[in-house]
Amino acid sequence: MRPRTKSGLLWGVIGALGFLVLVQAAELGGGLGIGLTPKLGLAVVVGVVTAATSYVLETWLVRSERA
Repeated sequence: MRPRTKSGLLWGVIGALGFLVLVQAAELGGGLGIGLTPKLGLAVVVGVVTAATSYVLETWLVRSERA
C-alpha cells in the first residue's frame, strides 16, 4: 500500500472515531433521540469524506511546500 493511501485511510479512521466521540458526548449530555444504526452510518460517511479530503489535500500541501 502506498504511503499516501495509507495516510488517507488512517485520517478517515481518525475522523470517524472523532465523530463517534462527539456523538457519545451528546448522548451523555442530553440524548440525540436517534438509533445506533444512523449514528454508525453517519460515522462511515464522515470517515470516507475525511479520507478522501486528506488524500486530495496531501498532494496540494506537498506542491505548495515546494513552491
